[in-house]
Amino acid sequence: MTPAERDRFDALLQEEIDALPPAIRALLDESPVIVEDHPDPKLLTELGMEPDDILCGLHTGVPITERSVEHPDMETIHLFREGILDMAGGWDEDIDEDGHPFGGEELIREEIRITLLHEIGHHFGLDEEDLERLGYG
Repeated sequence: MTPAERDRFDALLQEEIDALPPAIRALLDESPVIVEDHPDPKLLTELGMEPDDILCGLHTGVPITERSVEHPDMETIHLFREGILDMAGGWDEDIDEDGHPFGGEELIREEIRITLLHEIGHHFGLDEEDLERLGYG
């Protein structure tokens, strides 16, 4: 990924963060968002994933619903640029063989929003089934 692509992606991410309701934005002060091009191969192995599997985001830490005096409240949201770009179809807009559009800034923006809200959902204790039901799976 080029520095210009990183800047472009990060600008879209910042716009999506700015568009969140104030209470949700404030949550990101507690759960910092770390943005990387791709996950470390060791992390993928720890998650039981293959090197070519797509990972868009990851929430680490203890969800707010499970916190106690024994569990520190430090948690982190990781977003992975390449996974999000892959899920959205890349920077260039096109149409697949079934006539469905893919790629382009709007689909990337949507995938950033979905991934960010998915990981914020984990902060509130939602599991994968809950998030899928809400459209953030």
